[in-house]
Amino acid sequence: MPRLVYNISSSIAHIYRAPIVIRPSLHRRARAAATFAAIALALPLSTTLAAQRATRPQPLAGLDAYIEDAMHDWGVPGLAIAIVKNDSVVFAKGYGVREVGKPDKVDTHTLFAIGSNTKAFTSALIGSLVDDGTMRWDAPVTTYLPWFQMYDPWVTRELTIRDALSHRSGLGRRGDLLWYGSAYSRDDVLHRIRHLAPNSSFRSQYGYSNIMVLAAGQAAAAAAGKTWDQLISERIFRPLHMTESNTSVATLAGLPDVATPHAIDKGVPTPIPWRNIDNIGPAGSINSSVTDMAQWLRLQLAGGTLNGTTIVKPATLEETHSPQTIIPSRPDSLFPSEHFTDYGFGWVLQDYRGRKLVWHNGGIDGMLSEVRLVPEEKLGIVILTNGEGHALNPALAYRIMDAYMGAPARDWSTIFLTRFKQAQAKEAAAEQAVIAARVPNTTPSLPLDKYTGTYSDTLYGDAHVTLEHGKLVLQYGPSFTGNLEHWNYDTFRVTWRDARQGSAFVTFTLDARGKTDGMDVQGITTFHAAPPAPASSPR
Repeated sequence: MPRLVYNISSSIAHIYRAPIVIRPSLHRRARAAATFAAIALALPLSTTLAAQRATRPQPLAGLDAYIEDAMHDWGVPGLAIAIVKNDSVVFAKGYGVREVGKPDKVDTHTLFAIGSNTKAFTSALIGSLVDDGTMRWDAPVTTYLPWFQMYDPWVTRELTIRDALSHRSGLGRRGDLLWYGSAYSRDDVLHRIRHLAPNSSFRSQYGYSNIMVLAAGQAAAAAAGKTWDQLISERIFRPLHMTESNTSVATLAGLPDVATPHAIDKGVPTPIPWRNIDNIGPAGSINSSVTDMAQWLRLQLAGGTLNGTTIVKPATLEETHSPQTIIPSRPDSLFPSEHFTDYGFGWVLQDYRGRKLVWHNGGIDGMLSEVRLVPEEKLGIVILTNGEGHALNPALAYRIMDAYMGAPARDWSTIFLTRFKQAQAKEAAAEQAVIAARVPNTTPSLPLDKYTGTYSDTLYGDAHVTLEHGKLVLQYGPSFTGNLEHWNYDTFRVTWRDARQGSAFVTFTLDARGKTDGMDVQGITTFHAAPPAPASSPR
């Protein structure tokens, strides 16, 4: 299964929340001790009380060294972070490099992809349209997109903007390959979901759906008579003075301070190309810097008004921070203070150490982002990294939140890294189990050339199987091309030429005449053999 946009998922949450406590490494403890000693030597000693106050560890003490050590442990090449407290940016800094092997450093103006943290921008944008009467949270999506259709006509009629933004449509992650690496436009993607069967009943459970947020964003564009990109720029970026931010990878060319995405395998980062995901824009295409994102944090913590300008009314913004859908969760000994998890409009909602936590993560190929708000503490954190395959961002967020809440210090990076490696070991064991289950000494039912042809699906379109140098090759869309190797019987294993997409099984089915009539591609869909083109009649 190809790696899709990184987001909230039970598997990732499980990795992050391992009931394991690891003591800080020796070099970290030595640095912390040295930092504390340096602070202590500089203390004013006029009074005992003043000395006691001064010797209290400050929330940001030792953070620089911790970040640098943790980046090394995870293999993250570059990171930028900003912290807002009491409506002030109290910390903003870049670490590492924009691209491994090159000297350019990350700074507070370096642009990263924020991935699914875009969703909260879309909900705030729609909130501003709700405020001026252009839209309603509970209006059906078809109010603004009359041509919009879901698989079930009743769901088509009933699906509201609220449903689309709060992940309760019944689709879940189904259909992501309609937009990921495809040539379909935003409207093309939405036109095709009428063929996408749901994986649960409507409004019955939480099911994260990028496509539904796309629908909400396109509804906003239709309601306002402008593109989603124009609306984000006019209603969010400009009034917040987010002058470095944009909504498309296409605008990055020629800009002077842009991070390069990296895949990270066993702690080794490798540069990879930027992925164009403009066709899912409202759900994930914003690129920004921590300088700009700090203003976004200030807006969220200030109730929708910044520097005297109201972007979203307080009650409207609070609606985006309010529970809309329950996310199933279970007790975890590593997080004993957490009791619930819900989803708002573009935000995950939890309790943590007796405070409300409003957060989201996000990512595209080679980049991960983290945004955390603790409204009662007037605390906001944004972390942007140019690497995927790590859990450094939430580790740093928990360390910073604990420091500001006066909680005991924990080495969250080591805790998460340990769990991350355990999960990798389980994946490797599962792969070995798959290999062991392979049936040896089988052959395909047909000569290889009989598997070639065009296979079609009403939802995903066409896939093509060709013969190249005596080997089968599968091609789907502009981004998925892979070599097929026989596995057993009529099952082949496709290894995608983009190594990050991994591999999958492809199983061909035969009709009563012994001809191929279908092809199931693991992680995508079952394609059906296209009928041969009719022969041209003689003239």
